[in-house]
Amino acid sequence: MLGEGDKAEELFELISPLNHTRDSMGYSRYKVEPYVMAADVYAVYPNEGRGGWSWYTGAAGWMYRAGLEAILGFQKNGDILVINPCIPAKWQGYTMRYQYMDTCYEITVQNPDGVCGGKHEMIVDGHRAMGNGLPLVNDRLTHEVTVVLGERT
Repeated sequence: MLGEGDKAEELFELISPLNHTRDSMGYSRYKVEPYVMAADVYAVYPNEGRGGWSWYTGAAGWMYRAGLEAILGFQKNGDILVINPCIPAKWQGYTMRYQYMDTCYEITVQNPDGVCGGKHEMIVDGHRAMGNGLPLVNDRLTHEVTVVLGERT
């Protein structure tokens, strides 16, 4: 979404099956399972809002990638982890846990300035990390990773 975290959230919520089935009216209109991604949602009367082709495509995989990689910014490239979020400005932050072999990475993203993205700093086990990527190691420890969003200083 090219840094537009608010728009990314809006579009993600638009296609989320959970949002189509929040109540009985929505479920009656959607007509597919609320726990699978539909390949499409019809926009033309008389089927407006109805899901189609559930259990069919790789749509769920792409939805997962959009959420995890494009919005939360979690990108694993070989043994390098990059955290580069593009989140809604209203989010104060989020946490995630990543298990790499026998090693756990506890990741906290903080958004004190209410921005959509831009990494101010990354702190790994109490030390400021240099560069954009975090080398993953299998040392059987738990590592604390904090990413603070905002402008670089």
